[in-house]
Amino acid sequence: MKRIMILAAMAAILLPAGKAAAQDPEGALCYALPKTVINLEVEAVKETFHAGPYAKFAKKYLGIDVRMADAVTCTLGSVNLVPVVEADQSSRYLIVPGKGFPAFLSLSNQGLIATGDGLKSQEWNFAREGKGDFLGKGTSSNLTQESTTLWKNESGVSKGVKQQMIVEKSTEDKAREAANMIFTFRKMRVQIVTGDTDATYSGEAMKTVLDELSRLEEEYLSLFAGFSEFSTQKMSFSVIPEKSKSVGKYIAFRLSDSEGLLPSDDISGKPYILEVNAQPVTSAAGNAPASSKAVLAHYRIPATCTVRLLDGSMGVILQTRIPIYQLGLDSTFPINVK
Repeated sequence: MKRIMILAAMAAILLPAGKAAAQDPEGALCYALPKTVINLEVEAVKETFHAGPYAKFAKKYLGIDVRMADAVTCTLGSVNLVPVVEADQSSRYLIVPGKGFPAFLSLSNQGLIATGDGLKSQEWNFAREGKGDFLGKGTSSNLTQESTTLWKNESGVSKGVKQQMIVEKSTEDKAREAANMIFTFRKMRVQIVTGDTDATYSGEAMKTVLDELSRLEEEYLSLFAGFSEFSTQKMSFSVIPEKSKSVGKYIAFRLSDSEGLLPSDDISGKPYILEVNAQPVTSAAGNAPASSKAVLAHYRIPATCTVRLLDGSMGVILQTRIPIYQLGLDSTFPINVK
């Protein structure tokens, strides 16, 4: 009878928790083998470019090539790869306290019991987009004078009468005026530096004037070259390598020009691939003595893996080596042997 009870206890110890009752039995320890989750903390930079209203005249009046149209682009800023450990709920086991039980607990930091580290995810949405503000820049007035000749008939004789008319300046006229102001600021800066001016500047006063001329030049130049606004997006993505893949490729996340960072299942963005290449775990040398009375505990030896993050054109963004538990070797050891 005593022998039957011992066998029953050993069967309960070795039975995976998933095949036991829905509720873990009292007085027994239920533990899980560790599983590695690869957490990617990704930062993307979004550029919203506003083309200048005088962009098409930049080559003509300033001799420079500029971007002609508004555009939005998102680029990868940084990636931080963080491996974390969590409990593998598909590999849970029960053990009954007895001889050798304290030794089992002392080895828990080697992966016999999962640490239960949680994944931290964060999401930062793009700030509200601003529109390009070119108001109040460039010209001193939106109106100009043009001369025209009106003809009227007096006693059968046509006479021309000159008359001044107020009309709106054309876009090219405004561009020409803005370009002239840019050259004026540059000329004034050279005159101040070389001393070719009636006013005398020195020390902090000279720096203040030169800084203000540079600011004004940049302001007028933006009417031709446009300007960009930048915002940052941060998100966290998780990849769980699978045992069935010795060389696994997973879509970690995607990146879209208009939407920024996207989850792996959103096909509107360009994919970024996480490649996991597991190095085989070799069997231990030697022979362990057989013991019919030994109670076995399960543990897991991680596989050392080369992990690479690839962009859509398969260019390597980062590469590192990390241990991954579920791709390694599951084994056992006796806990009640003297």
